[in-house]
Amino acid sequence: MSTINITSLFPFRRVNFIDSEQFDFGNSTGIVVQFKPDLRFVPICSYCYHKGVGSHSNHQRFLRDLSLGPHKTLIHLYYRKIKCPVCGQITVEELDIAEPGGPRVTRRLAIYIQELCKLMTVKDVAEHLHLDWKTVKEIDKQGLQKEFASTDYNGLRCLAVDEISYGKHHRYLTTVIDFETGRIVWVGKDRKYETLKEFFLRMPNEARDQIKAVAMDMWDPFIKAVSEFCPQSAIVFDVFHIVAQYGKVIDEVRRAETRAAAEADKKVIKGSRWILLKNLENLKETEVPRLEKLLSVNKNLAAVYILKDELKTIWHCPNRQYMTKTLDDWCSKALESGIPALQQFVKTLRYHEYGILNHTDYPIHTGKLEGINNKIKVIKRQAYGFHDLEYFILKIIQACPGKR
Repeated sequence: MSTINITSLFPFRRVNFIDSEQFDFGNSTGIVVQFKPDLRFVPICSYCYHKGVGSHSNHQRFLRDLSLGPHKTLIHLYYRKIKCPVCGQITVEELDIAEPGGPRVTRRLAIYIQELCKLMTVKDVAEHLHLDWKTVKEIDKQGLQKEFASTDYNGLRCLAVDEISYGKHHRYLTTVIDFETGRIVWVGKDRKYETLKEFFLRMPNEARDQIKAVAMDMWDPFIKAVSEFCPQSAIVFDVFHIVAQYGKVIDEVRRAETRAAAEADKKVIKGSRWILLKNLENLKETEVPRLEKLLSVNKNLAAVYILKDELKTIWHCPNRQYMTKTLDDWCSKALESGIPALQQFVKTLRYHEYGILNHTDYPIHTGKLEGINNKIKVIKRQAYGFHDLEYFILKIIQACPGKR
């Protein structure tokens, strides 16, 4: 029968195996493995990776490594500090076992922790490996910084921009995705002009020139930033946000009609908010008769309800000319209704008409971002919130790599 050499389980370069011993650790046993620098190698600076000259001082530390079955494994590492003749710093020599100055775990355990953090919460990983949760979080964050610290601007043609609330008191994050792949390109704090300005200023000029269209809602700070830094790109206003804006018009009309209605009609109108906002195919069987009665007793509510469905058809037009005519017809009907809230909404549509008509040339939307926003909420809920905003943003980018 062949015997197993324990050194083969620790394939670290530039060090020599010295000894191993077993120790008791709570209710289980552990293993300590000693390593010293291999003096056959000239020490390398861990900062600039140039060869150092001699040894400045000698040190030792314990590092947590991958467990050997049920046995907790520690590495007792002897190492040197060197003075680098190139960068001039006194640094820890590069030994391939652990990150100098980082958490006291080996690189391979750090990789294992980072893979677990893709599937589990920091707390769960910490309990699984019997580590402090702050250590696990820091290891995961360092790995994410290496992978996502620099923004990848390659291959961007169509973007979608939206914001998501991540905390109380109107705290927002702005997310930018590659519409074609669904990849989150960038996440910034707040939803201001300066937020999107920062994104475009970091983008190389040649990448910025390749942007053909940007989908967004009718938020003026975003419009200003895109118009200033990507003037060649078409701004496309998202149908979902415009329909949601129209939902506020329905609410306003419903409240006004409730106040003006006779007592008998008030009983019909009250509690009808969600019936009016739902699409007809989503209504329950019991809600259909109530909707019919509601529309029969109030002509203004009937008008705004019918115009809601007609509004959505504008985005299904095959070309710009037909879309322009459909939009004009819809606005004429809305104005003829004489309802103040509808007339005000027509002004909003006319002011943003260019972005609505651009949909015929670039049929893009922020629907993908709505799905991503739900994923972001799940990430936040699993962690019971994030106190470290940078770490939260990195986790968002990691969770939405898109289709390659």
